[in-house]
Amino acid sequence: MKSQILIEYLGDLRTQATHLQSKKKIITDAPIDNHGRGEAFSPTDLLATSLASCILTIIAITLEKSNIFLQDIKAEVLKEMCLEPRKLKKISINITFVVPIEKKYKIIIERAAKSCPVHKSLAPELEKEINFIYN
Repeated sequence: MKSQILIEYLGDLRTQATHLQSKKKIITDAPIDNHGRGEAFSPTDLLATSLASCILTIIAITLEKSNIFLQDIKAEVLKEMCLEPRKLKKISINITFVVPIEKKYKIIIERAAKSCPVHKSLAPELEKEINFIYN
């Protein structure tokens, strides 16, 4: 399955990505610590966001197979950068479940999180810390 995205350089260290099927747009801006204004997601912000979004989606798909439909799942993402070479060092994600989750589903959820395509696509040396906060 292929998805087409058009990315245009807008100047001033900004890009605009257009998802061609839906026509939805995302603007990126270089971060303040790398010559930008930090007024939008940076490319590495989007990478960290992609991991968390993928994890939440895979958890939802997995739970729906057991007829569990959760709306109240949130992820907080923190990224850490290396300076030399400049790259992502660590992505930390706290996933919070507002509603109670039965113990048998917690194991399924935690396995599903690590099976998402983005997680599998990232370099092994990129540290990925995923914390699950259950009520």
